[in-house]
Amino acid sequence: MFDDTKLNALLAACVPGRPLPQAFYKDEDLFAADMALIWEQQWLFAGLSCEIKGPGDWFTVAIGETSVVVIRDRDDTIRAFFNTCRHRGSRICAGERGTARRLTCPYHQWTYGLDGKLMFARNMGETFDPSKYGLKRVACEVVAGYIFISLAQEPPDFSAFSARVTPYLAPHGLEHAKIAFESTIVEKGNWKLVLENNRECYHCTANHPELLRTIFEYDGPTDPRYGSDGVVFAAKTASDEARWAAAGLPYAPVEEAPEYRLVRAAMERGVSFTMSGEAASRRVMGALPEQDVGSLRLLRFPNTWNHALGDHAVAFRLLPLGPRKTQVTTRWLVHEEAVEGVDYDLDTLTEVWKATNAQDQRLVETNQLGINSLGYEPGEYSPLVESGVMAFIAWYLDAMRDGLAATRRTLPIRVA
Repeated sequence: MFDDTKLNALLAACVPGRPLPQAFYKDEDLFAADMALIWEQQWLFAGLSCEIKGPGDWFTVAIGETSVVVIRDRDDTIRAFFNTCRHRGSRICAGERGTARRLTCPYHQWTYGLDGKLMFARNMGETFDPSKYGLKRVACEVVAGYIFISLAQEPPDFSAFSARVTPYLAPHGLEHAKIAFESTIVEKGNWKLVLENNRECYHCTANHPELLRTIFEYDGPTDPRYGSDGVVFAAKTASDEARWAAAGLPYAPVEEAPEYRLVRAAMERGVSFTMSGEAASRRVMGALPEQDVGSLRLLRFPNTWNHALGDHAVAFRLLPLGPRKTQVTTRWLVHEEAVEGVDYDLDTLTEVWKATNAQDQRLVETNQLGINSLGYEPGEYSPLVESGVMAFIAWYLDAMRDGLAATRRTLPIRVA
C-alpha cells in the first residue's frame, strides 16, 4: 500500500517541462505507488515467443513479488498464469525457464495442465471440485513474436497497438528467430531513470562512441533538429525510405499513442550495430529483402525498447527491483538457422550494445547518486534533445493520476 495523500501532493507539485521531484526516484512509498498504479495495471513486455518454441516450454518473469509463468500449450497457444498454486500458494515453477508435460506444485503435488486446469489433487475428498481451482490467468497477448502480459483485472485495450505495429515487425520474422545471447544487469537506479536515459541522446556524443559509429543521434523527421543541422541525415533518410517503399517495408513514424512509439530509422553508415557497420550475421532476418533495412525501433512504456535490423534484433526488458534498483535484460536475436562461428561471430554481434549498456549503467547510477543528495532540485528539460524524456514523464504522470482515480489496487482473479 501507499499514502494517497502524499502521492497526490507530489503529483500536484510536478511542473511540466521539468524533471520529477526527488521522492519519485528514491522514496519507498512512491515505489509502492509505481508498482500498484503502473506495473500492476499496464501491459508489460515479458519475453519472446521464440524462447518457448515447443509445447510445455515455459519461462518466468517477476513483477515485484508476483511471479508469472508464460507457457506454450499443446494447441500452440501462449498463455500466462500466476506462478502460485491454488492449494496453499506455493510457487510452482522454480528458476527462469524449463520444459514440462504438466505443471506440478513441489509442495503437495497438485498438478495442472498446460492450459492451467487442475488435473490432479490427491486426498481432497469426494466433494472437492477441481474445476474451481485452475491456475489464475494473467492477460497475455503476442504480437509479431513479442509477448506482453498485464496483471490488471481489466487490462487496457491491446488491439490497437497490435494492429499498428504488426505490419512493421512481421517482416523481421522474430517469432521464428533464436536468441544468440542474453545479458542481465542490475542498475543501482530507479526504473524511471533507466527509461529517461533511453529516451534521449543528449548524452550520446560524450558517452557512446561505439553506438555512434553507425547511427545518428536522432531517428526521424519528428526530431526538432531534422532538416537543419540534420541535413545529411535527412538526405540519407529520403534515399533509404524510397528503397524501403519499393520493397513494401513501412517506415513512417508511429507516434499517435502516448504509451508507444515506432519508427524505421536510417543508419548513418553501414547496415548493423557493429564496430565496422557491416552485418553481424550473414543470414537475413525473416522475409526481409536485404540486410540494409535501417533500424526498426519499437518503444513501449513502461518496460521495453527494441531494435530490429536486417541481420539481427536486440530486445530490451526493464523490471523494477526496488526504489533504486532496476534489472535490465538484453537479448540478441538472429535467424533461427544461423550458426555461431559460421554465420555470425558472437563478440561482433554483441560488442556495441554490451559497451553501450555498461555506459548507460554508469550514467544511470551516477544520476541516482546525484538525485539522492540534499542538493537535488529539478532543472529544465531541453525541448530540442529531451522531448522524448518529456513525453515519458507526461505519460507516467497521466498513468499515475488515472490509476489513482480508478482506485484499482487489488490483484486480478482470473481462473482457467
